[in-house]
Amino acid sequence: MRTKIKSISQSDIGKKFTIKGWIRTVRDQGKFAFITVNDGSSLSGLQVIADADMTGYSDVIPKLSTGAAVAIDGLLVESPGKGQAYELKAEKIELIGECDSEYPLQKKRHTFEFLRTIAHLRPRSNTIGAVTRVRNALSYATHKFFQDLGFYYINTPIITSSDCEGAGQMFQVTTQGKDFFEKPAYLTVSGQLAAENYCCALSDVYTFGPTFRAENSNTSRHLSEFWMIEPEMAFADLNDDMDCAEKYVKFILKYVLDNCGEDTKFFDRFIAKGLIDRLKHVVESSFARVTYSDAIEILKKSGKKFEFPVEWGHDLQTEHERYLCEEHFKKPVFVFNYPKEIKSFYMRMNDDGKTVAAMDLLVAGVGELIGGSQREERLELLEKRIDELGLSKDDYWWYLELRKYGSVQHAGFGLGFERMVQFATGMENIRDVIPFPRYPGHLEF
Repeated sequence: MRTKIKSISQSDIGKKFTIKGWIRTVRDQGKFAFITVNDGSSLSGLQVIADADMTGYSDVIPKLSTGAAVAIDGLLVESPGKGQAYELKAEKIELIGECDSEYPLQKKRHTFEFLRTIAHLRPRSNTIGAVTRVRNALSYATHKFFQDLGFYYINTPIITSSDCEGAGQMFQVTTQGKDFFEKPAYLTVSGQLAAENYCCALSDVYTFGPTFRAENSNTSRHLSEFWMIEPEMAFADLNDDMDCAEKYVKFILKYVLDNCGEDTKFFDRFIAKGLIDRLKHVVESSFARVTYSDAIEILKKSGKKFEFPVEWGHDLQTEHERYLCEEHFKKPVFVFNYPKEIKSFYMRMNDDGKTVAAMDLLVAGVGELIGGSQREERLELLEKRIDELGLSKDDYWWYLELRKYGSVQHAGFGLGFERMVQFATGMENIRDVIPFPRYPGHLEF
């Protein structure tokens, strides 16, 4: 039975192992050969030394090349060379799968743009392999955080007839011009509205699934298909919402720091200098909180020349968000109580009649990481808001009925998972933190 490379340590010197993986490099010196093998479980892989005394040496070594799949039996020994404390002395090498000489991932630096053209092979690269392991850790930590708090994981519909955000940027699902569901159907932009149904029965729930947005934005910050984490809490207000969001972000980042040390050091060295210190700073900080109105005043008095004007009633741009968290507060900051005109219909109206109980969490390097709100639980005010925005009450009849049958105060937020992966790894382009990126004009894999 094979042993994963990540589970082998210096304390195992003197033990025999069987490893299986793909060759990163092979150096045939004639009487002996150095082979670096990686099975994807770690960044560095394992160096194997094979000498001419090994059974079948002259037959198998000439057939080995970068990208080939192998199974190797051997003894773990101390390494006399630099760069590793131990290596595997091969006793038997089996070539499982040969690799063509045109293999595009030879040992050299490749641009991320190039790697996107070979998305079926790019997980074998150091960077994308590390991104994938961190993404996995963030995913596991997400479930652990909410499960430990007693939240229930809910699978919300991918096909829907409701536009959660009211923006209309949705992919329509058709079957050759016929409405399969006898009404227009779309890929969901959010699981929030459906999650509220279960929140109003089970108290605390969360979704973690794919969402889709037909926004024609061909930038390093946008994807057409992405994953969202959306918790909903019953009997909760906006302060509860911000408390939960802060604890969640700190928990999952600490989990990555504690469990992905080799990968975070790689990102710190090659992708984003100072990344580890930035992540630790977030974990150890008490997040700032400021109203939208006060944030506007801070920006106006900053003396900074922004590309986009700063005016009350306008949405904050990335440059504004980054100034607040990177230069003014120098830590993550919640901005809350936004003007109702720039927020969605379901957000709870504040007593001033001008703002809603909404919040955004801003972090360095990314800007907005989380958006959330206390939901409007009062039927009359929710109906009025739907009318103001010209939406159809018929499309939201079931959502409105929640406000008739035992309505309760509740709140929740949404986190774009890819942005969190970007923040945790320092990767600049969102297309490099999802296994198969979807964006305008790109559906190759």
